Amino acid sequence: MNNLFNQNDAAGILLRLEQLPANAQRQWGKMNVNQMLAHCIASLETAMGRNFPKRVLMGRILGRFMKAGIVSEQPMPKNSPTDKSYIITGSPDFETEKAKVMELIKAFCAGGPEKCTTHPQAFFGKMTPQEYAIMQWKHFDHHLRQFGA
Repeated sequence: MNNLFNQNDAAGILLRLEQLPANAQRQWGKMNVNQMLAHCIASLETAMGRNFPKRVLMGRILGRFMKAGIVSEQPMPKNSPTDKSYIITGSPDFETEKAKVMELIKAFCAGGPEKCTTHPQAFFGKMTPQEYAIMQWKHFDHHLRQFGA
């Protein structure tokens, strides 16, 4: 299964990000491409233990049941709900966000499971480093498909 600890899988995501143009138009959803990059940064920083969004009530109730879907072979569905802590407003700078997200992916991949958080995810709860790596790959794939990359 694809995951961001695998160098080839991470390289594939990096290549797609590299080819992402600043004027990419969304195929679905509400974010623009700049906001999407900042959103992906926030999510990856959670997996890296750099931020700790609060658990949400709905996640405490349903998260453990829905986690199987997020770590399965199935792609994330279009218009999946977004936790409020990952909603980006304003217009971050495209080039700055793109460079930052690419560096974070490289650091996450290089750090491997030992550098990944074991802190519960805001919606899905307790996750292993491998589950975080799978979820992050799927999250990037989802948003890159959203913008045609």
